[in-house]
Formats: sequence, C-alpha cells, structure tokens
Amino acid sequence: MGQIEEKRGADTVMRIGMGYDVHKLTEDRKLILGGVEIPHTLGLLGHSDADVLLHAVMDALLGAAALGDIGKHFPDTDEKYRGISSLKLLEHVGNLLEQEHYIIENIDATVIAQKPKLRPYIEEMEQNIADTLHLAKNQVNVKATTEEHLGFTGREEGISANAVCMLSTIYENSVAVGDSEGGCPGCAGCH
Repeated sequence: MGQIEEKRGADTVMRIGMGYDVHKLTEDRKLILGGVEIPHTLGLLGHSDADVLLHAVMDALLGAAALGDIGKHFPDTDEKYRGISSLKLLEHVGNLLEQEHYIIENIDATVIAQKPKLRPYIEEMEQNIADTLHLAKNQVNVKATTEEHLGFTGREEGISANAVCMLSTIYENSVAVGDSEGGCPGCAGCH
C-alpha cells in the first residue's frame, strides 16, 4: 500500500481577499458593470471604463494574493489605461495569479446602486467574469442591492461594489505519493 504525504502550507490552506470600490455617476459616460453596458441616463466617472464591480473583484483577488491593489498595477496617471475595458485589466490580474500559482476557488460580489435595476444583467456579468478568469460559472456570484435611498448610492450620486474571494495554491493542494508501486488505495491513477 502506498503512503500519501500531504504537502500543505505551514499556516494556511486558503487565502481570502476583500475588495471595495466606488465611482461617481455622471452624464456623458457609459454605465458598464461586470463588462456589460447597461442602458442608463448616467455612467460612472473614472480613468478606465470605471467598472466598479470588476474593480472590486480585482482588488479582492490581488489582496488575497498579497499583490497590492489595482492602483499599484493600473495607476490612473498612466495614459495607456485611459478608457480601457476593465475586462482586460481583470484578464491581466488573472494572469498574475496564474504566474504566482494561485487558483481562484470562488468570487462573491455585490453592486450597490439605487438605479438602474441590475437583475436582468447579473447572469451576463457572472459569465463575463468567469470567462475572463477561465472559471466555471458556478464559481462566480454577483448580487445587486439598493440602500433604500440612503447615502450617496441611495441619492444616485454614485455606485459602489464589494467583493470577496478565496484562493488556494497549487502547492497547498498538492499531494505527493510515496512508495506507490501499487498506487493509492482506490485510485486507478498512476500505477
């Protein structure tokens, strides 16, 4: 019978990240959330496309990996990011995580906006995030809520979003098999 030795990180098996972002609503801008252009009289002000949802997701992912934040990676003083799609920025973050051997386990995010109603667009937002990060759709959850006309989101001055994620690493989940002439019990694998 083979021996199985688990190789896990000394202190943790998972890493959790949290992200938060806010953008002001203004005229003459498109409203883009989760990579979806949403019909509305106002859009979000920002250096990029100001996709507050994706910005919160990226900050959660970068935070969980201890890789800083989106301001560090995509400064608003750099003209190459002016008007850029946040889906492209999210793809870059996904590549950074892959280079560091992180696996995204799941993402859960909430958009806080009084208007417009976002329910019709949620599934497309989830699919955009999943596709960009090469995840299964059931690893991404997006919710929307209002603040019942309270605060800056309730007064329709801006939209905010928060996100949490869980990462693991290839190393934290790896299993080394020792003395495995017959393979692991019940495994039809490597023999």
